[in-house]
Amino acid sequence: MKKFLVNFILLIFILIVVSIAVLSTIGIETKRFNNLIIDKASQSKNINLELKTISFKINPKELSLFLETRDPKIIYKNITVPAESVKVYVDFLSLLKSETKITKTNVILKELDIIQLKKLSTIIKPSNFRSLLNNRIREGQLVSEIDIFLNKEGLLKEFIAKGKVSNLKAQLFNGVNLQNTNFSFFADNKDVLIKNIFGRIEDIKISDGDIKLNLNDGLKLNSNFNSKINFNEKIVNKYYSFFKKNKFFDSVKEIDADLNNNLYIDFDDTYKVRDYNYSISGKLNKSKFKLTKSLKNNIIGEIKEIYFKNLQFQSSFSPKKTSINGDGKYSFNNSNFLKINFKNDLINNILNLKLEFDYQEQFNLDLINYKKPKNAIANLSLDYEKYKNKIKINKFNFKEGDDKIIVNNLIFNNDKFSSFKKIEIITSNNNFYIQNKKTILIKGSKFDATNLPKFFNTQNTTNKFENINNKIEIDFADIKVPMSEKLKNFKLIGEIKKGKFVKITSKGDFGGNNYLDISMKKDQNSNRKYLEIYSDLTRPLLTEYNFFNGLSGGKLLFTSVIDGSKSNSKLKIENFKVINAPGVIKLLSLADLGGLADLAEGEGLSFDVLEIDMEKNKNFLKLNEILALGPSISVLMEGYQDENGITSLKGTLVPAKTLNKMISKIPVIGNIVIPKEAGEGLFGVSFKMKGPKGKIKTIINPIRTLTPRFIQKIIDKNKETK
Repeated sequence: MKKFLVNFILLIFILIVVSIAVLSTIGIETKRFNNLIIDKASQSKNINLELKTISFKINPKELSLFLETRDPKIIYKNITVPAESVKVYVDFLSLLKSETKITKTNVILKELDIIQLKKLSTIIKPSNFRSLLNNRIREGQLVSEIDIFLNKEGLLKEFIAKGKVSNLKAQLFNGVNLQNTNFSFFADNKDVLIKNIFGRIEDIKISDGDIKLNLNDGLKLNSNFNSKINFNEKIVNKYYSFFKKNKFFDSVKEIDADLNNNLYIDFDDTYKVRDYNYSISGKLNKSKFKLTKSLKNNIIGEIKEIYFKNLQFQSSFSPKKTSINGDGKYSFNNSNFLKINFKNDLINNILNLKLEFDYQEQFNLDLINYKKPKNAIANLSLDYEKYKNKIKINKFNFKEGDDKIIVNNLIFNNDKFSSFKKIEIITSNNNFYIQNKKTILIKGSKFDATNLPKFFNTQNTTNKFENINNKIEIDFADIKVPMSEKLKNFKLIGEIKKGKFVKITSKGDFGGNNYLDISMKKDQNSNRKYLEIYSDLTRPLLTEYNFFNGLSGGKLLFTSVIDGSKSNSKLKIENFKVINAPGVIKLLSLADLGGLADLAEGEGLSFDVLEIDMEKNKNFLKLNEILALGPSISVLMEGYQDENGITSLKGTLVPAKTLNKMISKIPVIGNIVIPKEAGEGLFGVSFKMKGPKGKIKTIINPIRTLTPRFIQKIIDKNKETK
């Protein structure tokens, strides 16, 4: 009995195992449930089923019963769904009751072409995903499996779809297409997860990518993928419509790079972009950026294009922020490639740039007469901020060999100088610093001021320093001035208001008992300023004025009354010579005064005094009178220089005294015509000179009688000298 019982239990166990094996593999074919499934489907007016034999099976993993049929004919809303198999999972307990309940349906679809899938789009939910399928997808094949979960009432609760897509072609944005792309996917009624993406976006090769789509409230896309980019200008233009709010993409012309990408895009219900963020990191093998507005100044010349190669970088782009960091090599205008490191952030129109790079081109700072050789490599670093019209240079360093320039906290507002903390300059000809505290202090052992007169002579209607209101002190041990002269122990104490000097007291030593004195004071009851300059040497102060070319020796006194943009000035130079002055030589030659021309080219023409009385209103200079008296020649003239640099002069030139003395010896007549105190000629020439700089034309007319005005001027000056 015991043995029988054991064998019976073993038999039952074997039967159960065999039954489970059969039910989980082959199943039991029956038509008993056909009507049940058809009746359940017919409860929905939109579904019609035609079923073949149904297999009754068990799922050992889930310990659940299901019904499976192959090649069913499913018609939904008059559309045939090409299914390979259908599994219907039933509630086991409901089989024992009068009502059988279906908990889940699994449908494995045959391979579909995208065209076939679009025909089925009417049964796809949600509607925004259906719209994406119809409007964006162009080609492709789909293999998929769908699980449909029903609630207790037999209504759709949720669904899960999974599968693979191959050879997909789709339009991402206007002019930007996805091509030859393969991936696997998993989707439910809220999200779509796409993995293992390999394909192309235009000329971008995509690999190892994934995309997550959230279908609530429009469409939210998150993606991470590797890409190989090879952009030319035509491809870049396709992306411009999408990135048109980002100024960075205006300048992109060529990119060859290996990148890792992270992309987030938020679309509304009409698939219009509401927000985006695109971050990129990787290696920029080569690139070309053509600036929409070239960088041009007198220091570095003009930069139209910037190239990069072997650049490791990280960047991100969004509507309110752009960030680009890089470390590699660069080139301006396709010249030699040099090292560069930068960090560039643009947040809500606030630009912050930290930049360090080597620089090989020529670098000129005329103010301190510094020139960096073209092929010498210098290192520059810049910490720079810009917001609207405000520019702040937190720090600037320039170093080439032993030469260096350091700037701290330099601020400009509306292209005008606002403030600074400290500037330090050390070159072969300069060693000084400028410090801004309560008083602007400029101090150093040497300063190359060779080009300084150029800046004082430059016409500029804009006062870029009008925000400066400070006292100022200058202390230089040695200043190199034009004409190879040196000014030692120069000291200045003054005051600046609205970017202009209102008070100056200064003194410098040229050596050999030759000095330079400058003073300025302001009238307390008006805006008038009184300037006086005295110099025992003339050439360093006059080198930039063509009118004084060839002048040597003499002492200079300049006085001026300045009232806003107007000034009345007098210049007096005593005991000087004119040697090799082109204008004077031409004038003497045209007047057929060959001997004087030879003198001007040889030892020079000596003059006892030169006086100029002039008025200036903005950029118009009126020369009321220019009088030069000398033993060989005297000149009286007047004229002007207009805003366009056109000079016009007219006057009288009188030859040597010897001729006049001969005439003055004629009895009676000579004494009447030429007063003996005049000491100057009866005969001379009148002249007119007019034209732009370097192209002045001269007209000469001989005269026989001098004007009383000229004679009186000569008499008055001779009396003063006596």
